[in-house]
Amino acid sequence: MRFSSPAIIGGLFLILSGCQAATTNDKNEVREQPMAKIIPHRLEKHGHVRIDNYYWLNQRDNPGVLEYLQAENEYTSKVMAPARDLEEKLFEEIKGRIKQTDMSVPYKKDGYYYYTRHEEGKEYPIHCRKKESLEAPEQVMIDANVLAEGHEYFAVGGRAVSSAQDILAYATDTLGRRIYTIHFKNLDTGEFLEDMIPAVTGNTAWANDNRTLFYSRQDPTTLRSYQIYCHVLGTDTAKDKLVYEETNETFSAYVFKTKSKKYLMIACHQTLSAEYRFLNADSPTGEFKVIQAREKDHEYSVDHFGDRFYIRTNHGAKNFRLMATPVAQPGKEHWREVIGHRDDVFLPGFEIFADYLVLEERHRGLINIQVIPWAEGEEHYLDFGEPAYLAYISINPEFDTPLLRYGYTSLTTPNSIYDYNMATREKTLLKQEEVLGGFDSGNYRTERLYAPAADGTGVPISVVYRKGVEKNGGNPLLLYGYGSYGNSNDASFSSPRLSLIDRGFIFAIAHIRGGQELGRQWYEDGKLLKKKNTFTDFIACGEYLVAEKYTSPEKLFATGGSAGGLLMGAVVNMRPELFKGVVTRVPFVDVVTTMLDSSIPLNTSEYDEWGDPNRKEYYEYILSYSPYDNVAARDYPNLLVTTGLHDSQVQYWEPAKWVAKLRALKTDSNRLLLKTNMEAGHSGASGRYKRYRETAFNYTFILDLLGIKE
Repeated sequence: MRFSSPAIIGGLFLILSGCQAATTNDKNEVREQPMAKIIPHRLEKHGHVRIDNYYWLNQRDNPGVLEYLQAENEYTSKVMAPARDLEEKLFEEIKGRIKQTDMSVPYKKDGYYYYTRHEEGKEYPIHCRKKESLEAPEQVMIDANVLAEGHEYFAVGGRAVSSAQDILAYATDTLGRRIYTIHFKNLDTGEFLEDMIPAVTGNTAWANDNRTLFYSRQDPTTLRSYQIYCHVLGTDTAKDKLVYEETNETFSAYVFKTKSKKYLMIACHQTLSAEYRFLNADSPTGEFKVIQAREKDHEYSVDHFGDRFYIRTNHGAKNFRLMATPVAQPGKEHWREVIGHRDDVFLPGFEIFADYLVLEERHRGLINIQVIPWAEGEEHYLDFGEPAYLAYISINPEFDTPLLRYGYTSLTTPNSIYDYNMATREKTLLKQEEVLGGFDSGNYRTERLYAPAADGTGVPISVVYRKGVEKNGGNPLLLYGYGSYGNSNDASFSSPRLSLIDRGFIFAIAHIRGGQELGRQWYEDGKLLKKKNTFTDFIACGEYLVAEKYTSPEKLFATGGSAGGLLMGAVVNMRPELFKGVVTRVPFVDVVTTMLDSSIPLNTSEYDEWGDPNRKEYYEYILSYSPYDNVAARDYPNLLVTTGLHDSQVQYWEPAKWVAKLRALKTDSNRLLLKTNMEAGHSGASGRYKRYRETAFNYTFILDLLGIKE
């Protein structure tokens, strides 16, 4: 999510002074903590009047705001200084599990093997390829370490190779706000072309003429991707042709090429609706044609094979079904069913091969992969054999192959890439993430639990811990949750997490409503006017883990980020006594004020997720749970709140305002820390090792509260 103002009445402009106040923390040490200046700002909507004392913190360019954020950073650093040795130990420990010189599994596309590798001590990946054989000489396409020189933040976005395999288009972001510049490189000569396209999304697709690139551009204020342009190499980028503009502010638009390479697609999406246009990639100057016009509550996605489009749709199918239609007659009146709707199986995706159709299916919260021959032969499922895991279809750019590339991981199994022969049913492990330092998956145990929610619904929980842990209520436990946008949080491996688990922690994932783990209804029961189910489900999971003696409130911690940060803010308002501490990253906590400001990135496209607060019913419901609006004079658990100054999804001022209000109202002496990365955005620090430093800091906050020094 992301954010700033609504219908505003009366504005007080601010000149900030960072006041200080003495406080006593849980170790009875007196420290000086920043106190934000109170400048009342009146906000009125639907007859409700709210006074926002910290509204002024949204002035990104105000020197006083920056001084306040720096003061919070200095306070956080001061509070955590006694644990600095532990933080450094954790960082080295986490880094030490990673194979520093490493390479991804190559995949073959258009006669080349593509892969990414890392070199020891370097922050960024090197993107490479080899022609025809893995024994061929390596060609470095992009060395991000070289491109990142001189930048505190650096990220490579979309990359696309032209149809003749000689021109690379790639996007770079040096701020962290996901505003990219597209560059071009001649892979045959190594030259960087003069063509350069600034202020774009990084989304690109080549036509088949080897000189026309389609790309998407965002609104400069809201950052909504809404325009599709085409650029012809060697021409003035300022004269690029506008191909499509999405005028409905609740929709976003992007471009891609089908797996068959025959069609370019413009996809227009909002939360509950989609619309696709197609163009023969051999004719880039032609006109895009609509496959099926957008309709309310109709979501669909498209790929192409042979003379048909294959369409995953929820038309008449809550859990989605798969349809096919002739390219010449793409409208839904011509769609014919390939895979029917099933009440107990959700269809997240599919992959097409010349001889096989592969389905990703979700049943009882777990992903299954089904292989179906187009001709004669028996359909079958792959067997994974663990109670909680994540399986996924990986990169499969070729049609004419019996090999399915898929990935598998669980709470105890590092990410593993397989080739599966769909004809012989033999699987070959190509690579498993190597965990250094003596890791043995046999030392750990995973479980699948179900917590009873307030309405009787069973909420799944995936749990992992080191063997030998006794369920006596004395174990520290970290509970993670998200629960929004239909995103399913599956049980996957994390080597940094071992730094907690090997110190006696239990780690748990709450698969709460708002995700899609148990099908489409699971999502719909955790959004809009049912959003509070997400929060009460998480609380129910925490209560269940305490009742079953996995942990106790004195040792229960919670974490979540972005929309998961909203979750954290809501549950600490609702049940603060349930948790010892909470780590919340880039939290979406000022929901009402943000969703009323249509100029803030992502807002208008998310009314179907949270509700449009311009409507009284949604305004009052959102107001009833918005974390910032519901801060009260009560005790709160220990809190670490992180954000990024350049965050384009959750603006930095949301967590800054939340912390300021908590400081003024909370009645406890527990820790309240705000840490702002002044050089990064929503995803935190760029670079391989900088990210581990952030993780080490978050873990240090938790361990230090428990008095764990080693």
